Parts: sequence; structure tokens; C-alpha cells
Amino acid sequence: MSMGAYDEDEHERRERKNNEVDVSEDDDRTAYHGTVEYEGDESAEDLLDQFEEITSE
Repeated sequence: MSMGAYDEDEHERRERKNNEVDVSEDDDRTAYHGTVEYEGDESAEDLLDQFEEITSE
């Protein structure tokens, strides 16, 4: 088999391996504990205006 050739057996082996991944209930990361700091002179209105410009593009 040449380099880069499609290997169906390898593909199937990887599919089986990926299907066996165990995702437990405690993997949900819905709560964040920490702080966020922002340093800047912009007001909340300025930041919202900037956000609207970015999302409208």
C-alpha cells in the first residue's frame, strides 16, 4: 500500500475506537468559578456599539 492510500480496515478501527469514548455526567462544565477583569476607558454603550459593528459585518 502506498503512502496516503485509503485503508478501510484502519478507518473502521478508528470509527470503533471513537464510538467507545465514555462521556460521563460530570463532564458538563456549566459553572464557571473565577473572576474576569477588564481594563479600558470605553463605556458599556461604546462596547455594545462596537459589538454590533462586528456582528453586522
